[in-house]
Amino acid sequence: MEIFVVPTASATGSVAAGIVAAVIRSKPEAVLGVATGGSPLPIYAALANHQLDMSSVRAFALDEYVGLPAGHPESYAEVVRREVTERLHLDPANVAVPDGSAADPEAAAADYDAAIAGVGGIDVQILGIGHNGHLAFNEPGSALDSRTRVEVLTERTREANARYFSTPEEVPLRCITQGLGTILEARHLLLVNGPLRPASSPPPSTGRSRLTARARSCSCTRT
Repeated sequence: MEIFVVPTASATGSVAAGIVAAVIRSKPEAVLGVATGGSPLPIYAALANHQLDMSSVRAFALDEYVGLPAGHPESYAEVVRREVTERLHLDPANVAVPDGSAADPEAAAADYDAAIAGVGGIDVQILGIGHNGHLAFNEPGSALDSRTRVEVLTERTREANARYFSTPEEVPLRCITQGLGTILEARHLLLVNGPLRPASSPPPSTGRSRLTARARSCSCTRT
């Protein structure tokens, strides 16, 4: 495990992007696990500055809300399109997000888990950490061997995410999330963690960040 402590969000992005870029240079067809939320976004901005040929890179998102209509600006499919696919010039055909609008979300979750396995697994999984310690939408107490599945969002998580929606009532009740077992199968984990703050507080613009690495896993925390 490697731990890096850096002073700002942009520095977090630079350090983490360097790790991801090294993997892509050594394996141009690398499979990335991409996270949304405020903490990972500087990684994608910094990675774009490396000007890599990422035409063969594949990406799998961690999670998606269930029930949002296609094209909803706060669906993770749209966030990934804006912040990852377009910014990094990935081939949209190589970018996957769980199908939160599927008629059978449980089947969609199982298919998504199988799709990750079908490409040989994730090379680098980027992770943020939630206000209560959740990874993806795996709340504390989730089984370490859990697979991609449908989960009910806790009230605290819905309250924390309400700032992205017009009203709290618009926050979906359920999601599809990669399980901890799925996440832990990635060859490298890159965990980005900002300073602790109340769930209703906006992300700070400055502060110290920490990167922790397991076999090139990396965790960044700002304090």
